Order: sequence, then structure tokens, then C-alpha cells
Amino acid sequence: MSTLKKFSILSVSLLIAAGLFACEKKGTAEKVGEKIDKTVEQAKDKVQDVVKPEGPMEKAGKKIDETVESAKESIKK
Repeated sequence: MSTLKKFSILSVSLLIAAGLFACEKKGTAEKVGEKIDKTVEQAKDKVQDVVKPEGPMEKAGKKIDETVESAKESIKK
């Protein structure tokens, strides 16, 4: 294997590792962004409730989706 190829593989590996470690902690801006996203999503849901009311099955499905998402987030922490 040539030196250039070895160097390229090493560089890519280091970049991937650095990217993974950089994503570990959430900064203040990211937390604020997530709160904004959540607020916008909730507002959108409220508008949808007024415009197109959901039946009991849709509400149950949505609740299941929210529970699964919440479980995923707590596993990540």
C-alpha cells in the first residue's frame, strides 16, 4: 500500500472520529434550537387540530410516536 493511500485512510479515520466526538455534547445554541423546534411543532399541531381534527386512532398513533421518540431521547442521554 502506498504512503499516500495510508495517509488518506488515516486522515479519513481521524476526521470521522473527530466528528463523532464533536457530536457528543449539545451546546447552548443547539439546546435553544431544539426548544424552538419543539415549540414550532406544537404550534403546528394545534393549527392542524383546528383545521383538521383527528380521530381517536390518529391521536393514539401520535401518542405512541411521541412515547417512542421520548424513549429514544432518554436512551441517548
